[in-house]
Amino acid sequence: MAEFLDGWKRTDMCGTLGEKDAGREVVLMGWADGRRDFGSLIFIDLRDRTGIVQIIFDISLIGSEGFEKAESIRSEYVVAVKGKVRRRSEDTINEKIATGRVEVVASELRILAEAETPPFEISDDVQVGEPIRLKYRYLDLRRPSLQKKLIVRNEICRIARAYLAENGFLEIETPFLGKSTPEGARDYLVPSRVNKGSFYALPQSPQLYKQLLMISGFDRYYQITKCFRDEDLRANRQPEFTQIDVEMSFVDSEEDVMSVMEGLIARLFKEIKGIELKRPLRRLTYQEAMDRFGSDKPDTRFGLELINISDIVKDCGFQVFTNAIKNGGSVRLINAKGFYDKLSRRDIDALTDFVKAYKAKGLAWIAFSRDEGIKSAITKFLSEDVQKKIYERAGAEDGDILFFCADKDEVVYASLGALRLHLANEYGLYDKNTYDLLWVTDFPLLEYSEEDKRYVAKHHPFTSPKNEDLPLLETDPGKVRAKAYDMVINGQEAGGGSIRIHRRDVQQRMFKALGMDEETIQNNFGFFINAFRYGAPPHGGLAFGLDRLTMLLTGAESIRDVIAFPKVQTASDLMTEAPGKVEEKQLKELAIKLDIVG
Repeated sequence: MAEFLDGWKRTDMCGTLGEKDAGREVVLMGWADGRRDFGSLIFIDLRDRTGIVQIIFDISLIGSEGFEKAESIRSEYVVAVKGKVRRRSEDTINEKIATGRVEVVASELRILAEAETPPFEISDDVQVGEPIRLKYRYLDLRRPSLQKKLIVRNEICRIARAYLAENGFLEIETPFLGKSTPEGARDYLVPSRVNKGSFYALPQSPQLYKQLLMISGFDRYYQITKCFRDEDLRANRQPEFTQIDVEMSFVDSEEDVMSVMEGLIARLFKEIKGIELKRPLRRLTYQEAMDRFGSDKPDTRFGLELINISDIVKDCGFQVFTNAIKNGGSVRLINAKGFYDKLSRRDIDALTDFVKAYKAKGLAWIAFSRDEGIKSAITKFLSEDVQKKIYERAGAEDGDILFFCADKDEVVYASLGALRLHLANEYGLYDKNTYDLLWVTDFPLLEYSEEDKRYVAKHHPFTSPKNEDLPLLETDPGKVRAKAYDMVINGQEAGGGSIRIHRRDVQQRMFKALGMDEETIQNNFGFFINAFRYGAPPHGGLAFGLDRLTMLLTGAESIRDVIAFPKVQTASDLMTEAPGKVEEKQLKELAIKLDIVG
């Protein structure tokens, strides 16, 4: 039978006890992690979020009633123990746990809650499928590894708040129920009961509100806040996620924001990882990142950089290459150095199939064997002179394999960018314990959407163009660069931001470049654009993904491991079974009639 605490107060956490506590009487509370019986002695490993400590129940000290109670303890029972800390004998020290030099000899025991046998063992050593883990997430979260990750997440928030406060930022909350602005990802809509037929939207970010705070004169704002995007989910995306959101006034240069944010990241790495970051962080322009790594979030911990050979092969006669260039594309390669001995012909064929997922038509290759010479299906189309120039530019040597892609630039970048990551992951080309941080800058302001047949914002419609590119906004919008910047850590975007448009006339021009007429601008953004009439300071900001940062700083394999209650790729919660049906009465109150299609 479960008991009450009846006035007992916990004095210590399990994982904090050490030799300094020897002789102290303590009260501990937690979960039974394991039990071992030795006749008149019972050993219980007591666990809480700080760690494990060994409890000894000696029948001669706790009495027969207390000992009988200890005998009934099973895995995951919740118990409270009074007892005295003592040093372990030298031959019983357990160096595998932090408390391994001490134990607690129990004098009293209370069983606070009994527990059924869990559907899986609460241990980091036991492999359990993610669906069952997420169905019983409250049990999964008892695992020490997950608890440690969430504790680090808490530390990131604590450090961020302290740093931002030191630098003059104010924590200000912004609304969750706002206006739908159909520019960007899909909104999560919330029907209004009071205003029937009208809807709120959950925020994709606090973007408009934080800019309005700058107009309000608060100068420096931050918020650790939830954001929501109803988009197709990928492995490390969630429909709701958390941002460390920052905005600051009277800045016109990207460097003004980047330097302050570097300070925050440096503080996090020092306090959490003990790593001193070399500052300033490296800068790569968007175009350089794409040209060298095929990605605007490049992983630069290893080589396999893209090499452009378009100038060499533009007149080579090999139609696969020449046609790609004539159609405005390019021919690029990566040199997989030393991979001749690692890849079979079947492996190469598999890589060809791999890049097709990125819309590449195929993957040409040239292999260099020390014993067999050059092996390739394309060298017969290339003159010796062209081949020589390619090999020189690629730095080709015996044992290398050159992989070629010829197509539109976006296809070449995506295909070879993904290929280099695939090879690096499969063959361990980088040290997983290292961190490589950089900024990517000078993004395109706009990109043309074939689906919408118009230009759309690369980041969002409130990003400022480069001053020198502003005249191109109407005449050649695809060439306009943005005052935007992303921080990249180990090939993952950790945060992104921009200098914002603060002039009403420029914001109007930006909206029009996105295909909006005056009526659309007023309907969607009237409240925002009108605020500019009353004086908006130059301002800019950034948002770090808290989930992503935590994943990177803890070495987690999935973003779901650093979120207490995550959703799966169907945007559903396996534990609560959300989203779920609602009663007809609720729908009537909201004036909603369901007509489910598809």
